Amino acid sequence: MALCRYDIIFIGRVQGVFFRATAQEMARRYDVTGWVRNERGGSVRCVVEGEADELDRFVNDIQLAKQANIDNTDITRLDATGEFDGFTVRY
Repeated sequence: MALCRYDIIFIGRVQGVFFRATAQEMARRYDVTGWVRNERGGSVRCVVEGEADELDRFVNDIQLAKQANIDNTDITRLDATGEFDGFTVRY
């Protein structure tokens, strides 16, 4: 199955609530690579690559774990670049 990339913006009260740590923990459960970081406007951006099914499960688990904090999730689906070796928190 072909790899793809999701560029995800989580909107809501998503900073200061261990959101990035949760995303990193979820990434360990799936065959995904990429990163997560806080954005200036108060959102959290996550760029992640893997098979679409894995990415969908990864996003779903984050949404379930942080459902009280997420108001909206915006996902842009792109072709994978293969540039990531693991999953990191960016600052």
